[in-house]
Order: sequence, then C-alpha cells, then structure tokens
Amino acid sequence: RVATAAAGHGQAGWGRPAGHAQAPIIGSSHAQSLVRLWSSAPPSPGSEAASGTGGEGEKDDEEAARVKAERERRKEEKAAAKAAKKAEKEAKKAAKEAEEAGKVVVPVSHLAIDDDATADFGDFEVIKSQGKSGREFSKILDLDAKVGETVWLRGRVANVRAKGNSCFVVVRQDTFETVQACMFKDKENPDESKRMLKWLGGLTDESIIDLQGEVVTAEQEVLSCSASKVEISIKKCFVVTRAGVLPFLIEDAARPEAEVEASQETDRPFPRLGQELRLDNRWVDLRVPANNAIMRIQSGVCQLFRESLYSEGFVEIHSPKLIAGESEGGAGVFTTDYFGTTACLAQSPQLYKQMSISADLTRVFEVGPVFRAENSNTRRHLCEFTGLDLEMGITEHYDEVLGVTHRMFKHIFEGLEKRFPTELKAIRAQYHSEPAQITDEPCIIHWNDGLEMLREDGLEPGQFDDLSGAHELRLGELVKEKYGTDFFMLDRYPASVRPFYTMPCEDDKRYSNSYDMFIRGQEICSGAQRCHDPKLLQSILEEKGIDPTPLGPYIESFSHGVMPHGGAGIGLERVVFLYLGLDNVRKASLFPRDPNRCSP
Repeated sequence: RVATAAAGHGQAGWGRPAGHAQAPIIGSSHAQSLVRLWSSAPPSPGSEAASGTGGEGEKDDEEAARVKAERERRKEEKAAAKAAKKAEKEAKKAAKEAEEAGKVVVPVSHLAIDDDATADFGDFEVIKSQGKSGREFSKILDLDAKVGETVWLRGRVANVRAKGNSCFVVVRQDTFETVQACMFKDKENPDESKRMLKWLGGLTDESIIDLQGEVVTAEQEVLSCSASKVEISIKKCFVVTRAGVLPFLIEDAARPEAEVEASQETDRPFPRLGQELRLDNRWVDLRVPANNAIMRIQSGVCQLFRESLYSEGFVEIHSPKLIAGESEGGAGVFTTDYFGTTACLAQSPQLYKQMSISADLTRVFEVGPVFRAENSNTRRHLCEFTGLDLEMGITEHYDEVLGVTHRMFKHIFEGLEKRFPTELKAIRAQYHSEPAQITDEPCIIHWNDGLEMLREDGLEPGQFDDLSGAHELRLGELVKEKYGTDFFMLDRYPASVRPFYTMPCEDDKRYSNSYDMFIRGQEICSGAQRCHDPKLLQSILEEKGIDPTPLGPYIESFSHGVMPHGGAGIGLERVVFLYLGLDNVRKASLFPRDPNRCSP
C-alpha cells in the first residue's frame, strides 16, 4: 500500500476527498525506501496478520484460484477451437484430394468392364491382344433398326457439350456417320453419376471411345448427326486411346473456301488453314469428311479400272521400279546407287508393258508407283504418283485401244456416281463439281480438226507445237458445246512432241499414231500405237539423238517377233483431281511428294 500510495501520491485516494489539494510527488527512490521499511516492520497488533483470522487473504486465494481455473478453461477452449479448425482444414484437404482423385480414373482392362463391380467409365489399359471380350459392336448406320436395344459402339469423339447435370457426346464412325449420345444426372445415384458426367465432359475431341447405351428415339430430330432420328442413352463409356492437342479443328478444315473467305469481313472470321499445315498433319487432315472421301474415290477408281480391264481379258502385271536406264528417255529421273552402279527409279512401266506383249501376255495392265524428277511446283504436278497403265495387242488399228480405253473410262465415271453417292456428297459439299458427261461411243478429234476449232475461235496454236494449257481448256469447252461431252480424245499429235517409242503415221511422218484423252479440257491420259519394228525404232532413236545402248534388251525383245500393240498411261491422282474439280492435285494424293516435300 505504501508503494501504491507513493506511486499515486497527490491523487484521490487514502480516504482523501476528491479535489483535495495535491501534495508534492515523492520521488521513486524515496518510495522504494518506504516499501523496504514497511515490509521489514513487524505487524501491528491490530493487523490481519497479527490477529491470525486470514479472512481477506482466503478470499484473495479463492479469487486467484477462480481466475486460474477460468484461464485454464479459456486455454482449453482455445486449444479445442484450434483443433477443430485444423480438423476442418484437413477435411477440406481430403475432400479436395478426393475430388481430384475422381478426375484420374485408374485404367481398367477392356476384358473386365462387364463385371458389375467395375466402374462404368474410365480409360482402358493399352489393348495388346490380351484376349477377347465377346462384345459385339454396332454400326451407326444400323441404329435406326435397333431402337430399344442396348448396343456397344466404337468411334471417335467428334464433339462434347457438358452443362450442369447433362452431357452430350457426338460419336463419329468411318468419317461420315455420326450419332448423339447423352447422359443426365441420376437422382437415385447422384454422386456417381455426377462423377461420370464430369469425366465425360473432359473427353478430348478425336479420342477413340467404346460406348454402351440404349438406342432411343430422339425427341427432336438431331440435324447435326447422320443418325438424326435416334440417340444413345449412355450407360458406360471408356477411352480406348485419348487424343492430345490437335493442330487444327476438323470443323475448321471442313469448311468450303468460299465460306471461309466470306467470314473474313465479319466480327468472327473462320481461321484459314494453309496447305502446308494440313500436309504436315495429313493424318488429321484426312479425317475431314471430304478429304477422307477423296481417298475412297481414289480406291474406287482403281477398283473400277481393274474391273473394266479384267472384263476385257487383261492380265495384271507388276513391273520393276529399279531400272538400269531411263524408261522415257528424258532427264527427269531419280538415280540411286545399285551395288556400285547407277540405277534409276522408273518413270513409267512403259518398256516392260511392251516386253510383256512380246511375251504373249497379249493384254496387260498395271497399278503402280511412277517417279518423275521434275522440279515443277504447280497445282498439277507430283514427283511420285500412281500410274494406271495398260497395253494390248492390236490387229489393224490403234482405234482398238481407243475403244477399250473409252469403255474403261465410261465404266469408271458412271461407277463412281452409282456406287459412291455418300462419298461424292461429302466431297461436293466442300468442293463443287458435277458428274462428267461421256458419250456412248468414243469422241475422237483429229489433230488438224482440233486446231481448226481453236483457230475459228480466234486462237493461234502452232501446227507442230504441243497445245498449251489454255488451248486445251478452250478446246474442251468447244467440244462440250459441239458434242455434249466432257470426255474426248485428240489423236495424230506431231511426232516431234511424242516419245521415241511412238509409231509415226504412215501417210505423214510428221504426225504420229498417238493420242491424249481429256476431261473438261484437261489431260488425264496419254498413249499411242508403239513402234514394234526394231529397225524403225533404231532410226527414230538416231533421229532424236538417244543412245540405244541402255535400251538393248527392250529392242531385242522385238527382234524375236511381237504383235503390233498400243496402250495408254493414266495418272490416278490426276483423274481423281480433275473428275472431282479439286483445286490442287495434292488433295488427291494420300501423302503427296513434290519438289519441296518428302515427308510425312
């Protein structure tokens, strides 16, 4: 109390009335001395300590105990609150981890997914021919007849739309066939169905999936899908292979050029996809319906070519592509080392077709690669293409070859329209063309008559020069106007613009028994009666300044007796390119080769 009084001297206290005059303040050193004196003095007779009652001291002890207990209680509450907060944090962390775990589904075996204990969705382990599940997969084409049935489909993810408690997946098969599959949140199993919906929403475009579901009638026609009257109610879905980031979207690559150009003036222009980007990623570019259909049309041309010639008594041959000399006699050849000597990649099977006639095969054809080392960077040229070649013995006139070839092209053009309507529809939605018109009998225009048609039209083609591209196009238009056909033949070309193995015309050696064939004014085929007389062939080689030495076996084959013969060579990619009205021959080649591209 002395310390308190010393510290509070001059303030109201010690029974002093408020407002009493303030005394001088005692210094801190003097106050400390008073404290020491007070504490060392014996208790007065009337003090609590002297009396021994301790009442007030007991109260202080109780108060201290109460304060301590209160302090302990608050400490315990604080610890409990801290523990609860930590537990809440851990719970949130565990929930988040569980949520993340839901995104990464453990891969499952494709052989075990029919087990009820297995999840209804996820990624398959890599299929390595581990066994057979026995599941039967349906075609989208057949779904209209399977309403009410549960089916399995394998296809590509064309598009995914996930929103709230629903998800819609468009599945694509064989490029052209699509169907919409859908799933909604299940009220009876909300948590699991929500996980599956979230997983479905994470499917990447172009991934390969296996999907099981019930075929149901669509409430509204799904105009964006080929199977527009039905949908698949998803039960199970598994990823077979998951696609990564795509170089471009299929829907962007599928737009007609006119539509892309028109969009450039709008607020949301469509992206332009350059030719090099497409060719660098050709496997993706070929998933575009039109581009994929072009390859199927290419296959169809080969099929129809073979069909026609087989029906005419032809035999298919396979000639060598590594040769010692040049098959065409020109400079545009690829050379390679052949065990210390130089060999060439064949420019055509020409020499071997003719030697096959000498071998009494009589009528032969071949479908095979052709190599041309021509540094031509045009929309019409390739350094490697597929040749459709034929050669046949004739009895009297090369018109016999023209008749066979005309029937062959007629079979191809009409066969494409009859057998491939789905493919042609897909192609013509992006690249406009019309079916080619072709006459029942060959439409043959002689060289001089063709030149006369052009001259009457105001053009001046050279009498002994090859026709220019512009002249050919105009002649095609004139022939269409006069004869009503897109396909015609022009024969009796000047001998100076034809290869050494071409038979000259008997009535005028300045011309030859040769011919080209055109569709819509563009060349798709070239041929001739061949020079089968060894002496005449030797003289032609001499006139053209060609060394006959590398051609020794070829010339020798005629000296042992050979039928008069003729034939034709056709470029497969060019036929497809021109028939479909494409803007570049590269679109008609699976993986094109030109002077600037040898990959992929």
